[in-house]
Amino acid sequence: MVKIRLKRLGATKHAKYRMVVVDSRTRRDGRVLAEVGYYDPQREPVELRVKEEEAVHWLLNGAQPSETVKSLLGRAGTLAAFEKAKADAKAAKAV
Repeated sequence: MVKIRLKRLGATKHAKYRMVVVDSRTRRDGRVLAEVGYYDPQREPVELRVKEEEAVHWLLNGAQPSETVKSLLGRAGTLAAFEKAKADAKAAKAV
């Protein structure tokens, strides 16, 4: 199963994260299939960048986001874009 989860970067007590697509059996900081975003909770305001097109592509192909990633994608507006793309794909199949 393919998952979208966070990969930890940065020094002790100064964590930064990459949003990555990985095989679910891979360790937290192991080999990744794709990088779809970046999250830095230490900055003010919090820095959150998502490659929306890539994230929607992986979600449409069955990648499962972790709970944290799901909330971050919702905050960035990517989940709304995913729902729209899913509805468009369903409508195209119906025709």
